[in-house]
Amino acid sequence: MSEILVVGGAGYIGSHMCKYLHAKGLTPVVLDNLSLGHKQSVKWGPLYEGELDDKQLLAKIFKEHDIKAVMHFAAFCYVGESVTEPLKYYQNNVAATIGLLASMLEHGVDKMIFSSSCATYGEPEFLPISENETQQPINPYGRTKLMMETILDDLDNANGLRSVCLRYFNAAGADPEGEIGEDHTPETHLIPLVLSAALGRLKELTVFGNDYLTEDGTCIRDYIHINDLAQAHYLALLHLLDGGSSKKYNLGNGNGYSILDVISTASKVSGTDIAYTFADRRDGDPAILVGSAARAIQELNWKPEFNTLETILQTAWDWHSTNPDGYGEDK
Repeated sequence: MSEILVVGGAGYIGSHMCKYLHAKGLTPVVLDNLSLGHKQSVKWGPLYEGELDDKQLLAKIFKEHDIKAVMHFAAFCYVGESVTEPLKYYQNNVAATIGLLASMLEHGVDKMIFSSSCATYGEPEFLPISENETQQPINPYGRTKLMMETILDDLDNANGLRSVCLRYFNAAGADPEGEIGEDHTPETHLIPLVLSAALGRLKELTVFGNDYLTEDGTCIRDYIHINDLAQAHYLALLHLLDGGSSKKYNLGNGNGYSILDVISTASKVSGTDIAYTFADRRDGDPAILVGSAARAIQELNWKPEFNTLETILQTAWDWHSTNPDGYGEDK
């Protein structure tokens, strides 16, 4: 079976990607430092524990495995933290990723699927956001992703390293079979926090900002199910393996839901009332981020299967209600 290096493959998105690759007859080879990932979620291929720019470890991996392409999920991705600790983000998301790319070139691996972000757009002028929208990120996290997109363009021109950059909107939900799910420490993502409140493990949900220029005053986001995200990555991989050129795609559902919409739907799915309170806005949070994935649908033949908020929340609820402690102390 063809082997794919999945950097950050023990994390939320990476582990779901590994399961999807395995189901398609590919072998995911995971590199993860387990600072945020979980050993228990690595079930479909070997795990190498270490840093994404560890030159000696990467040389070992490329020697022991016939790696056809790299999928890169090993980024720090908290907008608020990137504002307060920008150097941490530039070091990992840019500098360390450059180290990974250097090793790829050294060992003749010339294909990468890169996890980019809608955060590269900043405050968009037009909605839904297309790939033609001007990229003007308003936080360090978004700037790191845009920098890497630019670097990948340069490596394509200079070295023939082809890439597909996938600009996510909000990844959400869990494996429909309930085998793996979302577990961060600390948890900052909205849906796990909402469901934690539904389970009574969080006394009260904090909603950051109720004075945005939206219908109910709270932020609006576009949520994409984790399996639909994995499907798009797989299709992008096939594109590169078939000799396709470098591309950039948005991945979203084209529907925006406010924080209060998410709370209301989660209450319906869980059958519980969810208590919440308002706090000040967080730095770096745009009011509305809703994307058009028309290009990915047309060019990659991407077909999202879990594209309603209720379906997304149902799979997340199934995971969290069955695994209230997540993966537990597995590190």
